[in-house]
Amino acid sequence: MALQQLSEQQIRTWTRSQKDEWWFNNIYRGDMAQLTLRSALTGFLLGGILAATALYIGGKTGVAIGVNLISVILAFAIFRALHNAGIAKDFTILENNCTQSIATSAGYMITPMIASLPAYMLVTGVIIPWWQMLIWIVITSILGVLVAFPMKRRFINEDQLPFPEGGACGVVLDALYSSDGKQGMFQAKQLAVTGLLSAAYQLLISDGWMKLIQIRLLAMDKWTGIQEAWTIHERFDDYYYAAMAKYDLWVPKILGVDFRTLGLRFTVDAAMLGVGGLMGIRVASSVLLGNLLNFAILAPWMIQRGDIAERVSAAGKTVPVSRIEILNQWGLWWAVAMMVAGSLVGLLAKPEIFTNVFKNFGRKKSAEEKVDLLADIEVPLWISYVGVPVFSVLAAWTTHAFFGVPWLLAFISLPMIFVLTVICTNAMALTSWMPTGALSKITQFTIGAIDRSNPASNLLPAAITAEVSQNASSLLSDIKPGYMLGARPRQQAIGHLIGIISGALACIPLYFLLFLPPDSHGVRSTSTLVSEQFSMPAAMQWKGVADLIAHGVSSLPASAVTAMIVAAVFAVIFEIAGIKSKGRFPLSSVSIGLGVVLPTDACIMMWLGAFGFWLMEKRHPVPGTSGNRFWVDGCEAISAGLIAGSALIGIGNAIINVLI
Repeated sequence: MALQQLSEQQIRTWTRSQKDEWWFNNIYRGDMAQLTLRSALTGFLLGGILAATALYIGGKTGVAIGVNLISVILAFAIFRALHNAGIAKDFTILENNCTQSIATSAGYMITPMIASLPAYMLVTGVIIPWWQMLIWIVITSILGVLVAFPMKRRFINEDQLPFPEGGACGVVLDALYSSDGKQGMFQAKQLAVTGLLSAAYQLLISDGWMKLIQIRLLAMDKWTGIQEAWTIHERFDDYYYAAMAKYDLWVPKILGVDFRTLGLRFTVDAAMLGVGGLMGIRVASSVLLGNLLNFAILAPWMIQRGDIAERVSAAGKTVPVSRIEILNQWGLWWAVAMMVAGSLVGLLAKPEIFTNVFKNFGRKKSAEEKVDLLADIEVPLWISYVGVPVFSVLAAWTTHAFFGVPWLLAFISLPMIFVLTVICTNAMALTSWMPTGALSKITQFTIGAIDRSNPASNLLPAAITAEVSQNASSLLSDIKPGYMLGARPRQQAIGHLIGIISGALACIPLYFLLFLPPDSHGVRSTSTLVSEQFSMPAAMQWKGVADLIAHGVSSLPASAVTAMIVAAVFAVIFEIAGIKSKGRFPLSSVSIGLGVVLPTDACIMMWLGAFGFWLMEKRHPVPGTSGNRFWVDGCEAISAGLIAGSALIGIGNAIINVLI
């Protein structure tokens, strides 16, 4: 059924008290089950699993994938199947909504683990102990939740801002539980089948799984004589290079530089196909363009000029030119310039994000508005008034104690963090876009201007900005579908805290298994953080800004500085073109910059995934037809299946390799 909502005139003219009364009388479902033991447990388990897949994909792409609709579909399918089997009652719509709040919170809290924290470790060479990572992430995440509580009544109750991502989740929930649920079960089957196919392929290319199955379980080494487990080569071009060496075939080169040196490889990665499906054709095309521009055109040119060359490491070893060296010595700088300039222009082009923040501030409440009809179901504001100062001090203390940030800088950054968090939340409310990257860079450059000697001084305050703003924004986006469906916000807030714990417990041990595995002597090193499998693009961006602050532009080759200026100019042009064309301009400056940091094979697969769904949408444009229902309505379910199946088997492979 259609969800009830206020008209534009009512939103403009009614007081908040009138809006609260309307919501309480028409929308609120006070007696319906919401935060039950089973919804909390389901959200906790789904949140841990989905956060693990988000961490895996984040390490590969630098993109934090949303898991709200995935968790909605999975929870719906699980309890609808249990209900049909007579094992359990079906989920209520509010139980499902609470489950997605927990799962989404778990998925979002991995952001510093793929961005600021590995950047700190790369810059300093110091591995953050797991317990410090746990404490710091939980404290900053909770601070974000506490900051969000007072903003909920303003942004959601009073201004009725759309929060498009959360609003879409509310519409999907309403559609699932207002109909016979056939579409929901159909999408769940799409997710399951695609996930199984993706998992089967990932199994065949995983050395750990194949070793476990062929050597440990089937003992094939004893009765066939094989020395190593057989696997399919994930990099399909390996077969060509093997034949090239054997039959003296053509060696692919650009300006005399081998494709392999440039990182121009072809890997069939099912998860990247799914990520591309969620990205869309505009973003995926921009990512591929940025990558090919850097590695197929600019890098060979710079190698020929000598601006990118072999170097001698601190240990006295010769480091040959490779994709990572191309990135660190030259490509990263223009990519960072393009991403930062594009993000800031995009942010400044939306003045309502800033003006709405201060709208109605200082306005006196009427006697009617002072009567709080929702006092018993909203989160009491005193929790924020007490909790924000306490957790701010805890955040500053842990940042000082764990990372060496001076007390003064830690406290100076706090007011800036709160202002930028309000701006970020307002951006999320209007556009579903969280400009955490651009806002955190403001903090990073500001603190860096005060202290250039210690990279942690600008990295960690900026990391708090990103984590606090992300959690505040995601909490309000989670509460939006609950508001649309009549849920108790207090219970959703509790669910968000449960999700933070779920994500931290699932992902921090996994972080060390995936990105910081011990060597044969049991020693962990930051040198494994960035690898061919996990390129850590978000961390490389943060590290690039920290290095730029520490060493200045004078330390870079002249060609790199020129490229930064040109990239920033083009970023401004592209963003203005996007604004003038109302989003129809085909390129995204931020995505072009991201493509430079990503491996070429990942960019190709993401583009193929996006192109496939775009093509099927063009072929099946009519809603309600079977093709449109399968490819367009099912895009997110299919993409989620590709990601989940591949990521879970990939995570299992990493664990097996550590154990055996």
